[in-house]
Amino acid sequence: MTVDDFTRIGKRLFSEHLVSGNFGNISLRESDESFLITRSGSYLDDPGELIRVPLFGEVPQLASSEWRVHRAVYQQTRHRALVHAHPPYAVAASLVYDEISPLDSEGKMFCPTIPIAVGEPGSRELAEDVADCLALTNVCIARGHGTFATGKTLEEAYLYTSLTEHACRVLSYVSSFR
Repeated sequence: MTVDDFTRIGKRLFSEHLVSGNFGNISLRESDESFLITRSGSYLDDPGELIRVPLFGEVPQLASSEWRVHRAVYQQTRHRALVHAHPPYAVAASLVYDEISPLDSEGKMFCPTIPIAVGEPGSRELAEDVADCLALTNVCIARGHGTFATGKTLEEAYLYTSLTEHACRVLSYVSSFR
């Protein structure tokens, strides 16, 4: 896995408006001892040098501000990749619902229930709640903050991010017709 793989996924996230500015982060488990994560403040479509973070021990200062969530997920699950994005419909839905039940066929098939995690961005509370959610599923939404999606690959984590935004967009459209 190279920075080019992170860049490719970052470009897809930007092109679908799932992230804006330098918000969001991507990581990939390297081994049972460490993972690679984007730098704090980096743009996902041009992440630059990736930061190696140990699963236990001191965290490099330049690691993304959400390193706690990524670390907790890798410590508590077998997931290999994690994408954190800020899809606007998913963020909005997380402020209204306690969990998302997709109405669209793909959402029902791939993520029939999307839990809402709580905690301030970058906090230990958020890390623990997201890790608990992702022990049972591949995607959750942090209330008012954004999605955390996992998979065996960066592509799979990206797919769950995109599916979640689509499901939340459909929910919004349906509610506007009522």
